[in-house]
Amino acid sequence: MITLAAGPAAEYISGTLTSAGLALGISLFVVEHVRWWRGGSGGGGAKGKGKGGAPVEAAGKAKDPQALIPFWSGVAFGTLMVACPAGLLGTLAGFLRWGGNGLGGMAMDWMTGQDASTVATAAAPRLDDKGAIVVTALCIALWLLRKTFAKAIRGKFKWGVWAGTLVAIGTGVFAEIGNLVVPGVNSLGNMAMDGLIHGTIGSLV
Repeated sequence: MITLAAGPAAEYISGTLTSAGLALGISLFVVEHVRWWRGGSGGGGAKGKGKGGAPVEAAGKAKDPQALIPFWSGVAFGTLMVACPAGLLGTLAGFLRWGGNGLGGMAMDWMTGQDASTVATAAAPRLDDKGAIVVTALCIALWLLRKTFAKAIRGKFKWGVWAGTLVAIGTGVFAEIGNLVVPGVNSLGNMAMDGLIHGTIGSLV
């Protein structure tokens, strides 16, 4: 069941996550990590010679943890979006959940004949006013630097954001993501305020 938010775009916004939406989010995780495990173009592997002398990249060398940074950065950002109580980011997180619930629901109905059930209402710990400083600064920096990132990196980040909005639930294994990211950002914002305004950051480090 999809919970609607107030406003002109309410029918396209969901504050809840269904089992089908969660399944889609898990699928995004699995696909990204399988691609990383198997390697591929851009993975940084050593090149050899294939048939006809064509260069072939060694897939095994592509298992570089750094290759997962764009995706996991997106997951963290998507979790922060769910933690926003309102605003553009919170609304966008609701839209992404609505889309994930809908697509996942169609897939679940076609493949299993079962209807999706509600898993959670918008989860993750709440972003506070100090954490909002960090998120706002991050959004501005990402927007200004967006053209400096390769297209592949931007794509992985976006998939990670969608996955993050679909797995940021308040219980279980995925709860650990929100319990790590959001309080960490809140603490970072508090430290920044103490250091920049009160000059006490040294005592907190």
